[in-house]
This record gives sequence, structure tokens and C-alpha cells, in this order.
Amino acid sequence: MWRTLPLLAALAGSLPTVAQSGIIGPMPGHTDLLESTIWLQCQGPCRVKLDYWKAGRPDSLLSTPELTSDPATAHVLKFRMDQVVPGTTYRYRVVKDGEVVDLEDSLSFTTQALWKYRTDPPPFTLALGSCAYINEAAHDRPGKPYGGDYGIFNAIAADRPDLMLWLGDNIYLRESDWGSRTGYLHRHTHTRSLPELQHLLRSTHHYAIWDDHDFGPNDADGSFIHAPLALEAFELFWANPTTGAPGVPGAITAFSWYDADLFLLDNRTHRVNSDNRTNAPQLLGQAQVDWLVQALKYSDATFKLVAVGGQVLNTAMVFENHANFPEERAELLSRIREEGITGVIFLTGDRHFTELSHLPGEEAPDIWDLTVSPLTSSAYQREEDNQLRVEGTRVEQRNYALLHFEGGKNDRQLRITVHDAAGAFLWERTITPPAGR
Repeated sequence: MWRTLPLLAALAGSLPTVAQSGIIGPMPGHTDLLESTIWLQCQGPCRVKLDYWKAGRPDSLLSTPELTSDPATAHVLKFRMDQVVPGTTYRYRVVKDGEVVDLEDSLSFTTQALWKYRTDPPPFTLALGSCAYINEAAHDRPGKPYGGDYGIFNAIAADRPDLMLWLGDNIYLRESDWGSRTGYLHRHTHTRSLPELQHLLRSTHHYAIWDDHDFGPNDADGSFIHAPLALEAFELFWANPTTGAPGVPGAITAFSWYDADLFLLDNRTHRVNSDNRTNAPQLLGQAQVDWLVQALKYSDATFKLVAVGGQVLNTAMVFENHANFPEERAELLSRIREEGITGVIFLTGDRHFTELSHLPGEEAPDIWDLTVSPLTSSAYQREEDNQLRVEGTRVEQRNYALLHFEGGKNDRQLRITVHDAAGAFLWERTITPPAGR
């Protein structure tokens, strides 16, 4: 259990100012056919319920139970919308302490449609980004601020994605944060309360993986003593469907979005850094690799999207690339091909640049790796010898990507577009699944 901490009151002076609503968010999280989750955070003690109704049908009003916030969990509340039907958009409102909260945004969430065996898979758009640094002078290193271009969040929202996947380094823990529960809650709260982020939080469904700066110190591995605090805070501030895979603990989950299955991996809990000599280095660990291959093999989705904090296909043995763990990387890629698993696309962050990598196959399935970084952190501008990079896809500025899943069952394709911090188009590539999928 969390210790009771007057966190927001104690740290209020260092938090960004969010409008007079007294709440951060709300943020739709995981949604399926018969249930959706809505996350929000109060800026002090509160009692909150959500009223919701089918769009255009105010006579269909439903309400969640009223929840009371707790300072021990930073006044975070999660609401389960469990009286919904598939393929429906719902409007909702926040009722705080008996009063409807007046927000600038029109609030809505949408359940997934029941399409299999009935129709072609619906089109949808997935937004991607990683490395979101929000400046806080009192805790930042001296010198030029590391974060900027916060307007990128409104640019993403303007593209109206159906969901967004945050690819790690979502909060950037500072030295003052990773030694205490207070620090973890403060860093998550400080990031989540950014005024420029509120519209994006409210406008789509959000999912997340983590990387080292959500977990602890730079390049931290599974030996980090406060890993349990990191996981508790991550679960509190995100609304992923589950935590952990069968037999594999950690910040792991999976879910489906129409004809895409998404596998969200944990590259920290089981990690043994590559400079260890007496412990065998590993990035994901054997149990997580075994689970992933088994789950990919079972999946009948056209696209199998595997999200992990660091690059998988980049051949350069630098920083935290999977290439620094050659045995595990070789096993993972060879098993995917030996099993004949098609449509595998790794979605990665961490690197402070964007690029698309492609491992072509003659007798084996192609494998792709789309790296998208950074959102608001500083960009990285040093060339690397990635032998699998798709020419013309390297981006060395703040950016985000959109994955557009388009076409019918027999002509489905994934169109990738990458955009700068203002939303301007940078490049486009299309991935077409093999015939018969």
C-alpha cells in the first residue's frame, strides 16, 4: 500500500498551472468492446463521478460510482465504463464535488466495433512518440533547458488519432525523484499536469511502455532497488489493460485493435546490462522472449506490433540498442522467422531520432522496426552505421509518427507518416502484408 503523503499540497509550488478545473486530464485509457477506462487526477482532495451517454443520445445517461481521491495515490482516480456496447462513441462529463466541471474540450471515448466474421477491418490511426521531457528548473541540470516545443502535443491531437502509444522515456525522472515514492509521484504529476498536454490527453485513448527514464537512473537495469516503486507509479498513471504476462512479471501487456495485435514489452525488469561479465547480459530475458514468440505465433492479426523502449533492428552496437545483446537479439529474430510469423513490426523509442529499419526476407518473413523519437527532448544528430535503415527516413528533430491502417481485408496496408513538432509532413512509407494475410 502507498503511504499517505500530502504530495500535491507539499509540491504545489513547483507544478505547472492547469486551468481552474482542479483536475488533470481526464485521459481515456484502454478500451475494448464492452469496457473503457478513464483516468484523471485531482489537484487536491475530491469526490468525482463520470456521467456518460451515447453521442447524440443524451436520454441514455449513465453514471459511474462516485470515487473519493486519496493523497497516498496523488489523488489519481480511474473509472471503469462498463455499461457500454461495441462500436459506439460516448460523450461524458466530470462531476467533481457535486458540480459539473467546465472544461475547454468536448469529452468522448469510443468502444471498439465487433467486426470479425462480419465486415472488413475498420480503418484506424495510431499515434507514436517517445522521449517527452518537461522542464522543471528547480530539478533540472544547469544550462540550456533540455525540453521544448510542447506544442507538438496539440499537433498530434489535431491529427485525431484513434489511439496513442507512448514509447518510453515519458517522464524523465531526475536525481531528486528515483530515490523515493514522493519523487516518483511528483515526476509523473509534474509531467501529466503540463497545460499544453491536456487537449491531447482528453482527445484519444492512451497506452504506454516504459524505458530507463520512467524506471530509474539512466540505463538502469533489473538490479535497481526501487523497481517496485517505479512499477507502482507506472500502473497508477497509465491505464493499460493489464500488467505482466503469464509467468513474466513487469510492465508488460498486450491488446488488440482491430486487425493489429499490440505487444507492449518491458526492457528494464529482466535486464542485465551488456557490460556484466559474471551475469549473462539480457535485454528482455528468456521468459519474456518465450512468451512473446508464443504470443506472436498464436496471433492471427494482419499486423503484429511489438513495442519496446530501445531499437531492435539497428545494427550499430551503441548505447542501449538490442545489438549490444547479440545472442538474445539473434534468438528472437531467428525464432520469429523459423515460426513463419508474418507482419511483425517493432515500435521503438529512446534514440532521440526517428528512422525506419527493415530486415528483408527471401524465404523468411520481413521484419520492420520503426523508431520514433523525440517528442519534446533534445534531438540527437550523430550518424550511425545502421545497415538496415530505410534510406530517407532518418529525422533529427522533434517529431511524431502516425500509423494509418487502411484498406479492406484483401488489400490491407499500413501507411506510416512522420511529422515535425508543428505537424508538418516529413516522410511517408507503406508496408503491405504478404498475400493471403
